[in-house]
Amino acid sequence: MPNIKPISDLRSYSAVLDEVAPGSPVFLTKNGRGRFVIQDISDYERYEAERTLLDQLDYGMRSAEERGVLTTDQVRTAFDERFSQVG
Repeated sequence: MPNIKPISDLRSYSAVLDEVAPGSPVFLTKNGRGRFVIQDISDYERYEAERTLLDQLDYGMRSAEERGVLTTDQVRTAFDERFSQVG
């Protein structure tokens, strides 16, 4: 069940912060409407990592649509050519 509190509860912010835990954010309302979230830093970092991953996946999908894709054999050939030049 979501932990929802009015922003006025921040007057005793220590008590509110004690209720924040991984996987258990505290949602603050202002004038009866959702306005802020206080969450554990590990949850925030996970969210940011997921968002970055989704952005990269979206970029890859758009790139594939615009430029096309390579077959496995084409990729293998490109690697073989590149590494044969190194040695």
